[in-house]
Amino acid sequence: MAAEHLVPLSMQALAVLARVKRVEGADDLVFPSPFYPGKPLSDGTLNSALVRLGYKGRMTAHGFRTLFSTCANEAGWNSDVIEKQLSHEERDDVRGAYNRAQWVAERVKLMQWWANRLDEFRAAEHGVTQQ
Repeated sequence: MAAEHLVPLSMQALAVLARVKRVEGADDLVFPSPFYPGKPLSDGTLNSALVRLGYKGRMTAHGFRTLFSTCANEAGWNSDVIEKQLSHEERDDVRGAYNRAQWVAERVKLMQWWANRLDEFRAAEHGVTQQ
């Protein structure tokens, strides 16, 4: 996309990025393409990995965005905040022309909630209860 998109990260995501940096070294891309220098991995590469992991027909790379949106909406988060986090633009031309809100403080909270929720899912899968 041509427009810059600010992406607040959870503490868990920042920890993963710090580990990747220690192992892989500094790079502008977190997931660089092994075939095209300076380019990121494609969604096709991620979808192929999901197929190899046994998720064919059950999940796609883009499906993670759907999962996040559905869970956040069901949990009662502000839909404007969710849509901004997904980099979706306002469809109402008048509202879109005037509303420049980035919702950064709420998006930081949202992404931390989501990371914590994913930790809860993982713990439940392994039979661990969280407090």
